[in-house]
Amino acid sequence: MTVELPDRARVVVIGGGVIGSSVAYHLAHAGWTDVVVLERDRLTSGTTWHAAGLMTCFGSTSETSTAIRLYSRDLYARLEAETGQATGFRPVGLIEAAADRDRLEEYRRVAAFQRHLGLEVHEISPGEMAELFPWARTDDLLAGFYVPGDGRVNPVDLTMALAKGARALGVRVIECVAVTDVLTAHGAVTGVRAAGQTIECEYVVNCTGMWARQLGERNGLVVPNQAAEHYYLITDTIEGMDPDAPIFEDPSSYGYYREEGGGMMVGLFEPEAAAWRVDGIPADFSFGTLPPDWDRMAPFLEKAMARVPITMEVGVRTFFCGPESFTPDLAPAVGEAPGIRGYFVAAGMNSVGVLSAGGLGRVLAHWITTGEPDVDVTGFNVDRFRADQLEPAYRAARTAEILGTVYAAHTPGKQLHTARGRLLSPVHDRLVEQGGLLREVSGWEGADWFAGAGQTPEAEPTWGHAPWFEQWEQEHRTVREAVGLMDMSFMAKFRVRGAGAGALLDRLSAGAVNGDPGVITYTQWLGDGGRIEADLTVTKLDDDDFLVVASDTAHGHVRARLQRFADPSVSVTDVTADLAQLNVQGPRSRDVLAGLTDADLSTEAFGFRSARWVELAGARLLLARITYAGELGYELYVPPADALGVYDAVRSAGAAHGLRPVGLKALASLRMEKAYRDFGHDIDNTDCPLEAGLGFALALDKPAAFIGRDAVLARKAANAAAGGPARRIVQVRVRDPEPLLFHAELVLRDGRPVGYVRAGSYGWTLGSAVGLAMVEGDGEPVTPDWLSSGAWEVDIAGTRYPAEVSLRPLYDPTSARVRV
Repeated sequence: MTVELPDRARVVVIGGGVIGSSVAYHLAHAGWTDVVVLERDRLTSGTTWHAAGLMTCFGSTSETSTAIRLYSRDLYARLEAETGQATGFRPVGLIEAAADRDRLEEYRRVAAFQRHLGLEVHEISPGEMAELFPWARTDDLLAGFYVPGDGRVNPVDLTMALAKGARALGVRVIECVAVTDVLTAHGAVTGVRAAGQTIECEYVVNCTGMWARQLGERNGLVVPNQAAEHYYLITDTIEGMDPDAPIFEDPSSYGYYREEGGGMMVGLFEPEAAAWRVDGIPADFSFGTLPPDWDRMAPFLEKAMARVPITMEVGVRTFFCGPESFTPDLAPAVGEAPGIRGYFVAAGMNSVGVLSAGGLGRVLAHWITTGEPDVDVTGFNVDRFRADQLEPAYRAARTAEILGTVYAAHTPGKQLHTARGRLLSPVHDRLVEQGGLLREVSGWEGADWFAGAGQTPEAEPTWGHAPWFEQWEQEHRTVREAVGLMDMSFMAKFRVRGAGAGALLDRLSAGAVNGDPGVITYTQWLGDGGRIEADLTVTKLDDDDFLVVASDTAHGHVRARLQRFADPSVSVTDVTADLAQLNVQGPRSRDVLAGLTDADLSTEAFGFRSARWVELAGARLLLARITYAGELGYELYVPPADALGVYDAVRSAGAAHGLRPVGLKALASLRMEKAYRDFGHDIDNTDCPLEAGLGFALALDKPAAFIGRDAVLARKAANAAAGGPARRIVQVRVRDPEPLLFHAELVLRDGRPVGYVRAGSYGWTLGSAVGLAMVEGDGEPVTPDWLSSGAWEVDIAGTRYPAEVSLRPLYDPTSARVRV
């Protein structure tokens, strides 16, 4: 039967699950009502219909994720009053069980952080847990974390309420119409093909859940989500089962538990999962279930049911297995597709789609209607993925492991082990020979620290000090006192060439990058609102030839931004794999390299931020005098065929100067002592350079206007009128040498929380843990006087420690060591 479709719409939302319905609802509330939702079958027919319906906020140390969940919870509570359609939301509460010391440490840190963001959460004893949820065995648990405002929701009713609210504002929701193609021209969306017809549109939102990868691939988009089996059972009636009983979760037993129809739902997140239909999800799969694998699931099910013994004493009414999709890093795939303007994605929900749907719908609607997100999206932007992550073998292996991490303890040092060894540095064998503890770095293998030649590195995940800290400290001090050799080949590198290259990069960059050749410029790229889109270096090699270097995590975003703004006079080439990057850092680095080249490396001839092609150790390479460690240092960009020879030559020449291999743990502690920023960790797309302490990198008066300049100038004027910015990134050092900083620890001034640590490490030179935190003055400008007049503390897992804060780096504040 032919379905009558509109000829055009401003936005077409593809997929009528809870995510697509929420996006449409929020677009309508933002005033964009010329929206069509196309669902291939009936609303909720993919994953939404069988979701467990948990609406829980506890557990995240991401400000964005917590805000999304809190917004969702609030929306679900009020949606019925607006639409007349019940959502089934019931704030019955949540109990999260801590069965071991690692989880207790983690949850105490999470609880302190989320309280700061507005979540009510209480640590309770095993006895109090038993009073609230008497069906569970709690005698072997250490503690619980009780969130009274969390609860449950009916996913189908919720979706219908969102769709009804969208319809009431003018959105068209059309069922039983499958989109076959997204149409594009000149790098932008022009329409969709559905039911043999064309709908012209300016925006498309791919909310197709476990089909998102397959739809995206038709336009060259990488969305490597993969369906996996997900299990729950519902018992027969349990006498005295209270429908208002809280949800109970015990990740150590793989289970979550809640009342369902007078019985109990027991849901599972097993440690070893199973991918489903790696070859592709059938187009006609609707309201479908999967045959359960009893043999595989039996031990996990037994452990989960043992936590709540009554579930083993009554019959099982339903044993359910259905598909849910997961991404390789357990973060959603959200945002505008790289290279296709107007193509947005909201998929890969990793089993938290229902509890995230309200907030994600709001975020997407804001992003689409204003052109920029209003939350930190660096952790889930769809442009982070790599093409190799689409490979079936990769998806099958990684999905089986990543689902198993949902209920794992998130102890620092835990690693993923599947789909490894895919991207190797040209000097990878040397990292192994020297006892490097390898970890995944955006698909590459990088060395965290070195045990020594012939040694096997061993490291148990821990929240505390570990035996391998000795190696870490030695590497850190080597760079401070002598010279270290680092392999940084995973860094994102782009060659930008052509008649328009200088003009393009000058427009993108807030710094003055198009000056004399042979100069490195540290700069930010900004959005129209004057907030940071990238933090990188631009090296002018020649009049029409530039090298752009960014962090591995920003690889896809930087590439997308270059491609978006480049015109035909500019060529952009990803040379990440074509140039190995070897960093020689430390006060003796010049002495080591001087013996390997005839180039004059004196400060007068080769000053800080200089770059030029040289002959070194028999190879022609780009030598750049730049540092991310806070010392005299150099980066060597070497053709892969020459990299091993150069690496060995540097090691040999460095032996007399105390050189040793240095890993990423030392780099993190070195840069943290110097308060160097890292985009996606301690600065993100919600920050203005003025707030981030990066005003020195802005060339506000350069002849060529850069993207975001007007917004920065307006913010600078507002700050001056107010006596200073309302928020600033500061360096924080804990005075006690024992506790460690990782992320999300609260920072307090005069006993009141004013921010949190965005990234932390141990400062071996400074003698204690150090981090970077964004703090807010609560009506007062954040100035040196405001900082010095307060008493500062850091809350680490509920214990407060005295701290010092500073706007300037605590290590070498004048950067004299860098410029020597």
